[in-house]
Amino acid sequence: MTLQQLKYIITVVKCGSITEAAKQLYISQPSLSSAVKELETELGIEIFRRTAKGITLSSDGTEFLSYARQVVEQADLLERHYLGKKPSKQLCSVSTQHYAFAVNAFVNLISSLDSDEYEFTLRETRTYEIIEDVKDFHSEIGILYLNDFNEKVITKFLKESHLVFSPLFTADPHVFICSTHPLAKQKSISLADLENYPCLAFEQGEYNSFYFSEEILSTVPHKKIIHVSDRATLFNLLIGLNGYTICTGVLNSNLNGDNIVSVPLITDEKMNVGWIMNEKTQLSAFAVSYIDELKRLITEYGY
Repeated sequence: MTLQQLKYIITVVKCGSITEAAKQLYISQPSLSSAVKELETELGIEIFRRTAKGITLSSDGTEFLSYARQVVEQADLLERHYLGKKPSKQLCSVSTQHYAFAVNAFVNLISSLDSDEYEFTLRETRTYEIIEDVKDFHSEIGILYLNDFNEKVITKFLKESHLVFSPLFTADPHVFICSTHPLAKQKSISLADLENYPCLAFEQGEYNSFYFSEEILSTVPHKKIIHVSDRATLFNLLIGLNGYTICTGVLNSNLNGDNIVSVPLITDEKMNVGWIMNEKTQLSAFAVSYIDELKRLITEYGY
C-alpha cells in the first residue's frame, strides 16, 4: 500500500467516478482502475461497489476512506515540517440549504487563508441532495434544519445513511421581504398579513415532499406561490413582486445588500439549524475551521 494509492482513492470518491478521477490525476483510466484493484486485493476488501450506474463506497470502503484521509493529511504535515514542502492544495466540499450565513462563513474563512492553492465547493442545493452528498462523500458536511414537523422523517433518512446531526442554533422564523414592501416597517408579521402576497419557496425536485421543504409551515395553503431553484432568483422576485419567503432571519447586508429585510413571523414554530457528517469519517482541517466560523458568526448575529 502506497501513499499514492491512498490519494487515488480519495480522488475517486471526490469525483464520483474512475473516469473523472483519472482526468484529474492525469493518468489513464485503466491505470487508475488497476491501482484501485491492486489495493483492494492487497487489503482483502472491496473498497468500491461497481454497478451499471457507476461506483459507490462499500461499508469497508467507507471505513478505509476515513483512515486514508487521516494518513494523507498527516503525511502532508510531515513533508511541510521536515522538507519545507508547500502545503498541498486544500480541498473541501460543503452542501447546504440556501442560507446566507453559510456563504458568509465560507467567505470569511477563505479570505483568512494563507494558501497559494485550494479547491473548494459550496453547493446550495435541495434537502434530499444534501443528505445524499454527505452520505456518498461528495461533501464533508451538510447544513439543514429540523423542526417538530420534519424531524422524524429527516432523522430516519440520516440514520439510514449513517449520518450524524449536530445543532448550530435554534432560530425563531422570520419573513424575508423587500425593504420597500408594505409590511417592511411592521415589528412582526402574521400569515394572515401575507395572504395576498406571492410566497417564494425553493423547489425540491423529485423529492418535493413537505418534509424536505426549506420553509417551515410548508403544508399551509397559499393563494400565490412561486418555486425557485436559487437564492439570487428568489431575492429578485422578493423585490420585483413584493413576494416573501420564510427563513431563519439571519441576513448579511454585506453579501445581500440593503434591499432585503427580515421581520419576525408570528408563530410558535422553531427551526433547529445544524450540520451533518458521516459517522464513519473524520473531518478535514478546513471543514473543522468552517464549522468553527459558522459558530462564531451565529454568535455574532445574536444566537
